[in-house]
Amino acid sequence: MKVYRTDEIRNVVLLGHGGSGKTSLVEAMAYVSGATNRMGKIDDGNTISDFDKEEQKRKFSISTGLIPIEWEKAKINILDTPGYFDFVGEVEEAVSVADAAVIVVSGKAGVQVGTEKAWELCDKYNLPRMVYVTEMDVDDASFRQVVEDLTAKYGKVIAPHFQPIRENEKLVGYVNVIKNAARRYTGTGQREECEIPDYCLPNLQIYREKLLEAVAETSEAFMERYFEGDEFSVEEIRSAMRTEVMDGDIVPVAMGSNIQAQGVANLLSDIVRFFPSPDSRSCAGINRKTNEIFQADYDFAKQKSAYVYKTMVDPFIGKYSFVKVCSGVLKGEDVLYNAESDSEAKLGKIYTMFGNKPIEVSELFAGDIGAIAKLSNTKTGDTLSTKGTPITYGRTEYSKPYTYMKYIVNNKGDEDKVSQALAKMMAEDVTLKAVNDSENRQSLIYGMGDQHLEVVASKLAERYKVAITLETPRVAFRETIRKNSDVDTKYKKQSGGHGQYGHVKMRFEPSGDLEAPYVFEEVVVGGAVPKNYFPAVEKGLQDSVTKGPLAGYPVVGVKATLYDGSYHPVDSSEMAFKTATVQAFKKGFMEAGPVLLEPIASVKVTVPDDYTGDVMGDLNKRRGRVLGMNPIAGGYQVIEADVPMTGLFGYCTTLRSMTGGRGTYSYEFARYEQAPADIQEKEIAKRAADE
Repeated sequence: MKVYRTDEIRNVVLLGHGGSGKTSLVEAMAYVSGATNRMGKIDDGNTISDFDKEEQKRKFSISTGLIPIEWEKAKINILDTPGYFDFVGEVEEAVSVADAAVIVVSGKAGVQVGTEKAWELCDKYNLPRMVYVTEMDVDDASFRQVVEDLTAKYGKVIAPHFQPIRENEKLVGYVNVIKNAARRYTGTGQREECEIPDYCLPNLQIYREKLLEAVAETSEAFMERYFEGDEFSVEEIRSAMRTEVMDGDIVPVAMGSNIQAQGVANLLSDIVRFFPSPDSRSCAGINRKTNEIFQADYDFAKQKSAYVYKTMVDPFIGKYSFVKVCSGVLKGEDVLYNAESDSEAKLGKIYTMFGNKPIEVSELFAGDIGAIAKLSNTKTGDTLSTKGTPITYGRTEYSKPYTYMKYIVNNKGDEDKVSQALAKMMAEDVTLKAVNDSENRQSLIYGMGDQHLEVVASKLAERYKVAITLETPRVAFRETIRKNSDVDTKYKKQSGGHGQYGHVKMRFEPSGDLEAPYVFEEVVVGGAVPKNYFPAVEKGLQDSVTKGPLAGYPVVGVKATLYDGSYHPVDSSEMAFKTATVQAFKKGFMEAGPVLLEPIASVKVTVPDDYTGDVMGDLNKRRGRVLGMNPIAGGYQVIEADVPMTGLFGYCTTLRSMTGGRGTYSYEFARYEQAPADIQEKEIAKRAADE
């Protein structure tokens, strides 16, 4: 692939609801541009961007594919993102390096939650955008309905500049609103001029009026001409549209059929024509030597620097670090420095990726996206620069994973293999987290939703040949006491020679501090228990509180006072006093009103106004206490509640189905509270069954 200058590059992310046609649009783009000689199909598992076996099996995208398309002397780096919310980390990676977005909407399904989320992401990253309506070859697709719904939601920025010509519910051509001219399709990607059908005229009038009004608003001179009824030339309209699209004042709406590759050439031309090249967007980092701001701005004349936005670890083709060049020109012989890991590496070969196929290039200009192989000390979010001018760019903000499951390794001896495989998968996927919960003796895996975790388990089996089972995790309960007790325990063992003798009298009471496991005091008078055995008594307490007598959970908030006892000059030992203490603790704890404490999470649920009643009702079912509601922008409410951790299992799936995917939540541990009697009984019974 030839080398492209910064002004010839377009970095475009495809966003939209799952199943709206992003991946099949990429196939059509590759075919129309001549990058491939036939279009792959999702059902056949042979598309460019869904190259992973999991994607082929499930028939939807799981990771973001990079597909460079050459069109009209420009290089369009297409970032094809997953539409399902469990893989939002991949979308966030892609959006962070894109300079514009195409929001893909199904002409059949219309505007969906994924469309709204795509729009919100574009707002957050200030991305110019276009809407592309797919499936116009399908019977019940309606371009007019999509345009009406988008206009109702986003106002007059919506500007359709193509209009479908449909006969017998089939797409046979289109009207170009800018040129006020029609074309009829004659073959795949082929077209010829034709008359505008009469039935297209009423809508065309509305679309054209809207477009010209938007163009008129770009300057006072245009506004005057518009009111005088003057006609704008095609070039004037396009030039004004480019300005408006870049500023976000116009969102053009195009349409087509991916399967017939119709409308795709127009879309590619619009991307080159209306979307910005990287050098028209700003980009700044910190010079770590001088602590000053380094204004990179995708200037190829400045010092070399690149941001690693994604990592791919493939068992067959190895590790690739995907980079966006922020300044300078990267070449194969460059030695780049990573300030995070304080390491230097010679780049060797530089690639652009076509799906999972690396294509070697001699250099990458500022603003271009490519991949570098075998950077062992580099991970997602790192910056590569020169040692003379070490730069760091701000890391991408990712959604935090809140859904977690316990995993069990199926085959003994595979534990190391599983942890190595998970480490590789975490290098690829920043929203995946493996945690060793030693307190509850379990291994946990965190992700963005149940489907995310299922895919991880499936990938472990398919890619790395190790099997795990996902189970409901144990909740970190605690045990404490509510009353006082007084116990007298003697540990006595006689056998030939030295025996064992330890005798303690202890009082147990609540300490009032649930942060600390125990408080130990000794008030022994007259040397009934010699001082040198006090540490052994405390060691006995230390051992006892790790696994409480009630249900095997850690103990908190107990005050133990040693006030008397006795010893034997020959048979007493530290071991004997420690054992006597352990026995005293068990007895004293069970006599002092033992209770289970459950962890309470402070939860924030963000939902549209319409769903607040349902969500609050569901939180009550989960034994949650709603504390309040705060309205935020966009017709959303943030519901704050305290919910027991046991009530949060499966919450992600329930919330999504209750709110049509619009609701999100976050939580953090708040405190411990006494568990209700039924929960306590259930946990004690579970412990008895385990033993």
